[in-house]
Amino acid sequence: MDKQELAILFSGGTDSLALYALAASGRHPELPRPVKIHLVHMLNGMGRFHDFPRRRFETARRILAARMPPPAAPPEAEMVELDMGRLFQGLWLDRFEELMPRYQGKNLVCVACKLAMHTIAILYCTEHFIPCLATGYAKRQGYYPEQTPIFMEKIAAFSDRFGVRTIFPVFEEFDDKMITRQVLEDFGLPSTGGGERKCLFCQTLTTATEKEIGAYLDDMIPLAAEYLEHKLHGRIREAALVFPPGRS
Repeated sequence: MDKQELAILFSGGTDSLALYALAASGRHPELPRPVKIHLVHMLNGMGRFHDFPRRRFETARRILAARMPPPAAPPEAEMVELDMGRLFQGLWLDRFEELMPRYQGKNLVCVACKLAMHTIAILYCTEHFIPCLATGYAKRQGYYPEQTPIFMEKIAAFSDRFGVRTIFPVFEEFDDKMITRQVLEDFGLPSTGGGERKCLFCQTLTTATEKEIGAYLDDMIPLAAEYLEHKLHGRIREAALVFPPGRS
């Protein structure tokens, strides 16, 4: 990864913020300093407090630059906002009445959202020649169905198909929020309070197990892959038809 660019799925929360700091400083064995960091922030259409993530990023960038002056200055970083609402709708919201019975009535809305995020992130990385995508998924948050081993395993394999390596470098290490907080404090960064948007679904209860999560991904990743193939080859009409709206 050295002398290459890196993308990070960036919510503005403490885990993704700590991941940004570790990448900027090169203080993690899986994150040698890249030449540029792309903080990829996804818009699913369900978030409130839109300015939180960008404020958190801009504050962090200023602090890191002040704490790491030349020649140890942090690499260039930019935050990009990408819309994945259409995919999110197509992967769950447009069809949830049909899909829930297929997966034992489990609520997989957050799995669908994260699959849409990763699909658009893979597209962004491919179009910008970024070889690696990092996420701040943490073991302590395993109650989120998208931060489970089955999800990460299948997403990594999906990403590999398109030449993008997706990694989860702090999953084991951030098993306690105090560890994340200490990492942030070591860099002089905000360590409490939410810098992420507040999603309508962020505290939605689900009792989904790895069985239902895996089955859903096995059904939906091929659709996401078809969408990516069409987009990457300029087949706009075909890409749009992969996820048509539930009602026209």
